Amino acid sequence: MSEAQDNKNQTSMPTTYDPKAAEQKWYDFWMKNEFFKAGQRPDAPKYSIVIPPPNVTGMLHIGHALDFTLQDILVRTKRMQGYDALWLPGSDHAGIATQTKVEQKLREGGVTRHDLGREKFLEQVWDWKETYANTIREQWAKMGLSLDYSRERFTLDEGLSKAVREVFVKLYEKGLIYRGKYIINWDPAARTALSDIEVEYKEVQGHLYHLKYPLADGSGSITVATTRPETMLGDTAVAVHPKDERYKDMIGKMLILPIVGREIPVIADDYVEKDFGSGAVKITPAHDPNDFEMGLRHDLPQITVMDESGVMNELAGKYQGIDRADCRKQIVNDLKELGVLIKIEDHVHQVGHSERSGAVVEPYLSTQWFVRMKPLAERAIEAQKSGKGVNFVPDRFEKTYLNWIENVRDWCISRQLWWGHRIPAWYCNDCGELHVAHEDVTACCKCGSANLKQDEDVLDTWFSSALWPFSTLGWPEDTEDLKRYYPVDVLVTGYDIIYFWVARMIFTALEFTDEIPFKDVLMHGLVRDSEGRKMSKSLGNGVDPLEVIDKYGTDAMRYMISTSSTPGQDLRFRWERVEQARNFANKIWNASRFALMNLEGFTVDQIDISGNLSTADRWILHRLNETARDITRLMDSYEFGETGRLLYNFIWDDLCDWYIEFAKLSLYGEDAEAKRTTQSVLSYVLDRTQRMIHPFMPYISEEIWQHLPHEGETITLAAWPTYDEKLEAPDAVKEMNLLMDIIRAVRNVRAEVNVPMSKKIELVIKSADAQSDAIIRNNEGYIKRFCNTSQFEASTDIAVPEKAMTAIVTGAELYLPLAGLIDIAQEIERLEKEVKNLRSEVERVDKKLANEGFVAKAPAKVIEEERAKQQDYSDKLDKVLARIQELQS
Repeated sequence: MSEAQDNKNQTSMPTTYDPKAAEQKWYDFWMKNEFFKAGQRPDAPKYSIVIPPPNVTGMLHIGHALDFTLQDILVRTKRMQGYDALWLPGSDHAGIATQTKVEQKLREGGVTRHDLGREKFLEQVWDWKETYANTIREQWAKMGLSLDYSRERFTLDEGLSKAVREVFVKLYEKGLIYRGKYIINWDPAARTALSDIEVEYKEVQGHLYHLKYPLADGSGSITVATTRPETMLGDTAVAVHPKDERYKDMIGKMLILPIVGREIPVIADDYVEKDFGSGAVKITPAHDPNDFEMGLRHDLPQITVMDESGVMNELAGKYQGIDRADCRKQIVNDLKELGVLIKIEDHVHQVGHSERSGAVVEPYLSTQWFVRMKPLAERAIEAQKSGKGVNFVPDRFEKTYLNWIENVRDWCISRQLWWGHRIPAWYCNDCGELHVAHEDVTACCKCGSANLKQDEDVLDTWFSSALWPFSTLGWPEDTEDLKRYYPVDVLVTGYDIIYFWVARMIFTALEFTDEIPFKDVLMHGLVRDSEGRKMSKSLGNGVDPLEVIDKYGTDAMRYMISTSSTPGQDLRFRWERVEQARNFANKIWNASRFALMNLEGFTVDQIDISGNLSTADRWILHRLNETARDITRLMDSYEFGETGRLLYNFIWDDLCDWYIEFAKLSLYGEDAEAKRTTQSVLSYVLDRTQRMIHPFMPYISEEIWQHLPHEGETITLAAWPTYDEKLEAPDAVKEMNLLMDIIRAVRNVRAEVNVPMSKKIELVIKSADAQSDAIIRNNEGYIKRFCNTSQFEASTDIAVPEKAMTAIVTGAELYLPLAGLIDIAQEIERLEKEVKNLRSEVERVDKKLANEGFVAKAPAKVIEEERAKQQDYSDKLDKVLARIQELQS
């Protein structure tokens, strides 16, 4: 007998909820029974998500917890709504990030990757991958994620490697992948190329050095300014604007490059801003991207003066072997001695740093592989602008996406690493022929030689990640999963990788599948600390999700992090909010435990909510129905924060604080029929409540649901509550609102004068009209019980006590005779405070309705509601003023 079956007939629950015991038990149960495996509902509509694959570089952080929890909420909800829901898990090899980690580990043992060689080093990285992939799976399980592990993928597994080669070869054959010598971003620490978006720009306090370059004919000199004097060793020209009158006679002349002594020309180019600085700029084609382009236009030599580690090379002359930073200091001193350093100014500028190693990025002339982006981008732009593109949530990110893709530059995809997808290109050592192919090349197609060597470089990790939505489903094969689940329904990801990943997936998918890869992109923000700071190792303010789970349980962590989020906005992690979520879980537990104590012997087939229902019964069913309708709408709009607020209000306020208290009267009463009706409503409402809370709090909801009268094996497959118009009861809402207002008002008066609830009081109610009077009389038992009255009287025409505490609610005036309670002076003082509050409300509504702009633009329903408030506040004010006058007289 399964754990679930064993629990079906149990109505007792432990006094307190133990998250650790429940979490392990139910996750094992879900996994054993394969409830999360897609494809078991072939006739149902499909819903699919592919997980943004975490890097196999270490432990998951709180940002991952947010990302994965939001996806799990969506998938669990759709599964309960009857969809064939697939949530495909996987991880990313993460190229440079993983290789850097493994190299760091090797260095601790005094070994480098070059000591091991490529093959042995890759064995070490695969061992690392297996360790951390297992760790990630364990963390996913701790978070309660409903993943289909039977379809798990890795960006370097055999199927994805085939997809990567297919894309590379096809793009190469179309001329969209090419190999060339260009200025690229170079990480001298990791010794690899970087794409533009792997460079982080930081504001740095530096200097601007003004240098004098003398003309070779001795007729004068030109002054240039640079932030990087060490690169002057590779200068091959000085450029001026062709219309700059100051230099028109110098264009074409030769300058002497200081220190080096090499002659370089003065050239004219429209790129130069004649009104900026001296109007002359030094040109270093091998060490600046703009200079590189200018160098091509003027056929200038390209002189690389550094090696791959940022150390000056043989072309740097006497500075060979010196690190670029030390070289700068030496050159500045030498320029001073030569008398060509005119001045040094402080200068704040943006300096690129490697996202991975933190090293200052070097613009570096290098032979690399590139993707020609414009043709691919054009198709993606057209799809987006024609309404056939991706739906961004929030929609402001569409503009961010289009702005980048409309101005995209060619993508450098080669990396000088060993870990990753090796570029499928082979060079013939005999004739030099280049071969790009799906399969390994063993013979040259031109000369027949077997003397071939594969390109040493690997592909940028984002190249394989760009194929993730369709490569994980079996592409390029036309698999059943690809036909069934592609395109996926939503991508959930942080706004910080819209360029890295989202844009690349879109244009790659359009090129190779003729479809957008996902319908919606839900952008969430970053998780920051309680002070709003970005979490980082240097600040020591990071939060480990497993620590949160260990302290408060998975459900509390999930509920806090998901309901604190608004699409596209950062959220602040606060431990007190996790504690509040834990308290909420305990409230649900205690309410359910009370209910089950009163459901002994009650079975699911006895539930009947169509009988003689009380006002409270009809009201709670109406509120349940309303809540189910509203949270379904909000979930479809990805409004998790608002969903959480509605669930909290319904469960804590409506169900626990009101309905369960009202239910006690019939549960503890002598009327067997009323008791059975209350048991039915309580069972029904609690069951549906657990279903609605389940996507957020999967464990406690499963534990409670299994104890409740129910049908089915697991709440994970129980039907999602849907709106049922038969449960609508606006008249019951009106009745309950009056009853709750009366009870709250009496309790407030008691609190103001320190009269405990245990002390019985007299209560006189003057009903505003016959309808209100009928409601009060029909529910007299509730009022007596929850106001704890010794005497109770209600009527539309009643003698108002001369000396009594007073409270005014919509539909009734409440009087609590003062005998033995308080003195009249205190009551008048309290009522005068109420007058002040009511006058403030009347004034606020009056101003709103006097605002012509509001009245002209607001919907008629809103204006009608405001006018109703105006009348209600005015009526209450009149009654309170009249009562003060009575007491004073």
